[in-house]
Amino acid sequence: MTSENSRLDQDRALIADAQQRGPLATLGVYARLSGPGWLQAAITLGGGSLAGALFLGILGGTSLLWLQLVAIVMGVVMLSAISYVTLSTGEPPFRAIRDHINPVLAWGWVVATILANMIWCMPQFSLCFEAVQKNLAGPTYVPSDDNTKLGLSAVFLCAAMIAVYLNGRHGRASRFFDAFLKLLIGMVVVCFLGVVVLLTFKGSLDWPAILRGFIPDLSQWERPTGTIAALQENLSQDAKAFWESRVVQAQSNVMIAAAATAVGINMTFLMPYSLLKRGWDRSFRGLARFDLSIGMAIPYVLVTSCIVIAAATRFHGQADEQFLSSDPAVMQQSPLYAKTQEMFTRRVDSDDPTVIAALSEEEKRIAASLVRRSAFDLSAAISPLLGENIARYAFGLGILGMGFSTIIILMLINGFAVCEILGRPLGGAPYIAGCLIAGVTGALWPLVWKDDSQIYLSIIASTFGMMLLPIAYVTFFFMMNSRRVLQDALPRGGSRILWNLLMIISVAGATAAASKAIYDKTADPRLGPIVQWIAGGFLVAVVVGFFLRPKSAQNS
Repeated sequence: MTSENSRLDQDRALIADAQQRGPLATLGVYARLSGPGWLQAAITLGGGSLAGALFLGILGGTSLLWLQLVAIVMGVVMLSAISYVTLSTGEPPFRAIRDHINPVLAWGWVVATILANMIWCMPQFSLCFEAVQKNLAGPTYVPSDDNTKLGLSAVFLCAAMIAVYLNGRHGRASRFFDAFLKLLIGMVVVCFLGVVVLLTFKGSLDWPAILRGFIPDLSQWERPTGTIAALQENLSQDAKAFWESRVVQAQSNVMIAAAATAVGINMTFLMPYSLLKRGWDRSFRGLARFDLSIGMAIPYVLVTSCIVIAAATRFHGQADEQFLSSDPAVMQQSPLYAKTQEMFTRRVDSDDPTVIAALSEEEKRIAASLVRRSAFDLSAAISPLLGENIARYAFGLGILGMGFSTIIILMLINGFAVCEILGRPLGGAPYIAGCLIAGVTGALWPLVWKDDSQIYLSIIASTFGMMLLPIAYVTFFFMMNSRRVLQDALPRGGSRILWNLLMIISVAGATAAASKAIYDKTADPRLGPIVQWIAGGFLVAVVVGFFLRPKSAQNS
């Protein structure tokens, strides 16, 4: 403990000295001392972000590049706010929210974090399974029945629990394991970067169009975009209406999911506790903001943008020649035919291959973009760099590393959350129970997901995760404006105006996306009433919670 305190004192002295020498010196010291932001990046650049970026590229091409940029900026604003509060008070956020802001928001935040961990664990296990089945071993050795899925998921769960144990030991085995996972993830990241560089040298990328894709376009929530928008222009009114409704629904789901994976509610729980664990205090507030911007936001935008570009080039509005043929015998030989047959049957009200093959090339390209791709299909996005065979194995190892590392981190966060609820120190039976709650739930994913595309489960899970995010954002907004919580650290003057402006924009953005996700779910006759009752009941409870605060808190 003495050596740890000595290191923190040295870091404080470095920061103070650098601040006296000017902005450049300060940035240099911040770069040396950064840490928690990179941990957030390890969660952000997981299976959910990979799936979100891939399907954004497939459905919207490069026209949707702005989405993840905007989402990560909003996330950095809100994580910076909770970091400011945590480092100013030195108090665990859950207790501060419960005692000084609103007990319903406090409990809503921690319960929503646990739910998000459980929900997001499922697609990570499914990603690991698909990586093994489709890319590494093959369907011959790993069949698709539920028993095989559950058995392999149980193996992943046991391995994850070993990793959780090693993480607590802080030994060489833990460091080696972390380095190995980072190597696997880094391999995929480098591959996608390499693809973009290669395509640039080949002259295959339209960089002016790519740069325009970073300009926000809110109309994309309600209409097709990119090549698909152009493909539907010459269709009949019936055909246009049919495909537009399906494209907009799929595009909306992917946009919500991609935004949710930029900063999830469980990340808002991890950030403050990782800061407290490091022993940081008020002296480190500027470093925390720098760390989030450099360690999390920039790598995230760079990597996800390259994935979107690679996926757009390979899949957006694209289809193989067999699928585009007007000869039914030829078209049926395409792998895309079986995956689009149900859509086409609804489109022409017939399952006759002759009628389907006679449809226009534009409709076929739109249908191909709506196919839920598997990990085997998506590995083709990096095939221009590595070739098909090596790309399949590299992509498989990479998403296995992404999925598995995210399982471990989600289990660790859940252990944190359960210990906080029980008021117990980190470790022991409550911690293990918390880890297992997320892990076991995730390992049971085959019981709730029957689609052939395991990777698409990340999109579904992230859509539900977005519904929970405003709970955290609204909570942090109230904390940053609470004199009782921050006391003399409460921002004043122009600083307070700027903080509130940025937070209001972030809260509004998250709330709008969550409202869209909730509205879409209310259209489901099974889920609709449940979602409405839960959302309505929680809003009423939050209002009541403000009257349940101590009188001293109400006056803050």
